[in-house]
Amino acid sequence: MKRLLAATFLLLCAATHAQLNILCSTEADWCESKAREFSVQTGIKVNLSRKATGEAFAQLKAEAANPKTDLWYGGTHDPHLQAANEGLLQSHVSATMKDQYPWSADLLAKSAEHVVGIYRITLGFGYNRDLLAKKGLTAPACWSDLLKPEFKNEIETSNPTTSGTAYTILATLVQMMGEDKAFEYLRALNKNVTRYTTSGTAQRQSVARGESMIGITFLDEFIPELYVNAPIEIVLPCEGTGYSVGAMSIVKGARNLDAAKRFYAWALTAEAQSIRDQTKVIAIPSNKLAYAPDRVRALEKAWLINYDFAKYGSSVERKRLIERWDREVKNAQR
Repeated sequence: MKRLLAATFLLLCAATHAQLNILCSTEADWCESKAREFSVQTGIKVNLSRKATGEAFAQLKAEAANPKTDLWYGGTHDPHLQAANEGLLQSHVSATMKDQYPWSADLLAKSAEHVVGIYRITLGFGYNRDLLAKKGLTAPACWSDLLKPEFKNEIETSNPTTSGTAYTILATLVQMMGEDKAFEYLRALNKNVTRYTTSGTAQRQSVARGESMIGITFLDEFIPELYVNAPIEIVLPCEGTGYSVGAMSIVKGARNLDAAKRFYAWALTAEAQSIRDQTKVIAIPSNKLAYAPDRVRALEKAWLINYDFAKYGSSVERKRLIERWDREVKNAQR
């Protein structure tokens, strides 16, 4: 009996002291709410660090010989695929995959079971209608409109060196226009850009506060601001647009592998993906049974390109395009 009690005590202690180290590359509210909900349900302590996808990838690469992260949650799929290509991730398939949309399962299959889709997000731009009205300008409806001279120093976007969002914008334009035309467009757009931010989530507050008139990012970022009546209008570009699948992956050599697998399975459930507080729902969930409000579902009206995830998710192509952006766009004369 004493041995049984001792064994039970040790198991309880292990559960109490179980922990999980997560790198999160999506909205702060999402990161914190997921960590909190999982911890309450399981008793596992979650150590959370929030970083843009490019920064998260750089950290995983730097720590490859001695990983300090167990699981990478959220952020665009491209850096996750790059991490998989470089041997930084561990393959895993959860039983909860049976309830996922095909685009989630497709990402898992194309990544050799290293990366799974957990949400889908749509590229576009948002503008502050008060600033637009104050300056007497016509609202942009297309990618081409962003090149108009009246928008000089009025546009904010992110830097593809550190932001997965910005890389998706770059890859989308290349696929829509052809590479040389896309870079010609980006050099012209550069004249109207007031700043390139580290993260693609920054445009949400910049546009809402009137610090920038127009923000190019995933439109899902602006949705929470609509619930608090921020003067924002979102635009699905007339020429069509790209999208991204938000991803999740387990780090190769994870110290807390069992806890990582448990979170992975939980994060794919309808329960984990259904947040009834609509102000916190910003993307189409991967679980077919999960709830999403009408404002999120409305983004399904976008005219989406046939995004080539395999090509533009590869390390070689990503590196090549970002280096060209650095040479030709970042340092271009304004």
